[in-house]
Amino acid sequence: MSYTVAIVGRPNVGKSTFFNRLLEQRKAIVDDISGVTRDRQYGVTDWNGKSFNLIDTGGFVPVSDDIFEIEIRKQVKIAIDEANAIIFMVDVATGITDLDEAMADLLRRSSKPVFVVVNKVDNGTRELEATEFYSLGFEHTFFISSISGSGTGDLLDAVAMNITEDAAEDTVRENELPKFAIIGQPNVGKSSLLNALIGEERTIVSDIAGTTRDTIHTHYKLFQKEFILIDTAGIRKKSKEKDDLEFYSIIRAIKAMDEADVCLLVLDADKGITAQDITIFALAARKGKGIVVLVNKWDLVEKETNTARDYEQVLKKKMAPFSDVPILFISVKDKTRIFKAIETGLQVYENKQRRVPTSKLNDVMLKAVANYHAPVVRGHSIKIKFVSQLPTQVPSFAFFTNFPDDIKTPYKNYLENQLRANFNFSGVPIRIFFRKK
Repeated sequence: MSYTVAIVGRPNVGKSTFFNRLLEQRKAIVDDISGVTRDRQYGVTDWNGKSFNLIDTGGFVPVSDDIFEIEIRKQVKIAIDEANAIIFMVDVATGITDLDEAMADLLRRSSKPVFVVVNKVDNGTRELEATEFYSLGFEHTFFISSISGSGTGDLLDAVAMNITEDAAEDTVRENELPKFAIIGQPNVGKSSLLNALIGEERTIVSDIAGTTRDTIHTHYKLFQKEFILIDTAGIRKKSKEKDDLEFYSIIRAIKAMDEADVCLLVLDADKGITAQDITIFALAARKGKGIVVLVNKWDLVEKETNTARDYEQVLKKKMAPFSDVPILFISVKDKTRIFKAIETGLQVYENKQRRVPTSKLNDVMLKAVANYHAPVVRGHSIKIKFVSQLPTQVPSFAFFTNFPDDIKTPYKNYLENQLRANFNFSGVPIRIFFRKK
């Protein structure tokens, strides 16, 4: 089992700043409005050669009627259950508050190691003030400053002492699993799909659009299948971005795409594929990601004999030229075909890794070239003598020819179609290059 450390505490004590500092990247959204981090955020960091997962949680508010605060409370409790150790963060500038007391009360009942971390201790006076936190009664108390990083080394030494070599290795292995990003516009059912797949309330689902602001990683291990699912904030059209947070979320969703191997693009069956969906699709293809299209809310569509077939044809027409993409009609609410979506995603992941032996590639593709020659340019006949697959992340092929610059798009498309017809690259963009032989 990998080793996981959760960072918990009330809103605005600097949890996300600390989280980002440990990951050395801006992964959590940091803003001084309280309640910015709503879901649990995951990252992997290492210290003294030991890797561990880090969870950043939303600020804990024990008694509140705010819908998000109720949800954050659930999330914090799940994070505490999931973690092997807990970093309980408090703020020297405000001293011990009722919220800190409530959190401490919750943590005393947990059998897991708790490290009290007093943040914003950046001068001698504050160091004296910080001693009041010993009264919370936890064995390990550390004084740090998230922003400057002072004191974090001692804390991490203490955390790393609890991590076995095996747990550290498992953490690294998890990082090498296939990664699926669930992408699409707001409110098409992305978070509900994630929750339906893993059967627990992993992300906050509500009917308020824009609930998922950060991207969230979930390790999925069921039915002999293992991978990481990344849920993203919905990507919206530019015109609607009112606040900075929305803007951060879009950047984050695009970054999630970068991290993923395969993107599961969720559409709303009722709305069909919109211009915005096409943009998201084209972006994923341009980034060389595997793609599976999931048409959600299919249970609400009036059906006749060929409804699905006709719908699929319309989608493929709009996605052209890259239309060799699996399309599944699902209903997250009824759990229809959602596991098929994962199987298809894993198949696309396999297609993306596919390496075609050079001899077989040349047998097939040189025959295709012989059957249909490239058009003659300026009186020169174009000859293709050899094909090889390049060692790249995205399946890429080099065709060696006497006039590489004279081959036009229609012939390039013909070659791509032949590659697709003979080798299974469904759901994966293909790159074709012409090189001087």
